[in-house]
Amino acid sequence: MKSLKLNAFPRTSLRRKGSKLVRSTGRIPSNIYGKTSAAQNLEFDLEEFDDLIHAAHSEVILVDLCVAGDPRPQRLALVQDVQHHPLSGEVLHVDFHEVQPDEKITIRIPVESVGEAPGVKNSGGNLQHVLLKIKVRAVSKDLPDQITVDVSALEVGNSIHIGDLIVPAGVEILGDKHITVFAVSASLTEVATTEVAAPAAGDSKQPEMIKEKKEDAGAAKAPAKKK
Repeated sequence: MKSLKLNAFPRTSLRRKGSKLVRSTGRIPSNIYGKTSAAQNLEFDLEEFDDLIHAAHSEVILVDLCVAGDPRPQRLALVQDVQHHPLSGEVLHVDFHEVQPDEKITIRIPVESVGEAPGVKNSGGNLQHVLLKIKVRAVSKDLPDQITVDVSALEVGNSIHIGDLIVPAGVEILGDKHITVFAVSASLTEVATTEVAAPAAGDSKQPEMIKEKKEDAGAAKAPAKKK
């Protein structure tokens, strides 16, 4: 995974009111954590962070964090968590995890499909994207931005599982190998047609039953013979 540069500044305005004050200036409050260094409160420009997100495939971003006034010119960090406003989607807060170049990182990577499944193209099936992210472990330089899965061999009823995935050298996939990632299912229209046709075939005796009921009803209405 290629690291992207991000400029940050020490943050002195803390707590909820302090965070609102930071955001009012066009900056985003953040924190950085690490195994070998103390946690630190930071802030950075929202526009610069938006540019990073647009340059990356997702919010899984590795950054070269340049903190103003910090004795270390750059700190390698992974975007750990991004908090958004529930309505506007605006970025409210970002957590960074400082990492070492030789440190193995466990993280969830987005999964995307490539190719066109013949079960969709030729048979009208539906491609189901069951697992959106895969948990992997690797050093930062080996981490992929995303994992692509070729679905061009999937027919209706076929699926691809975690154990079938091919990843770059140095990357270890974690999790149950039997979990489905992609699958092609029959279309809802085809399933509904099959379900409707089945009861119709089983109702062949229904007219006879209705006829019998009408005859019984007629017998019941017949007038009694006079003595």
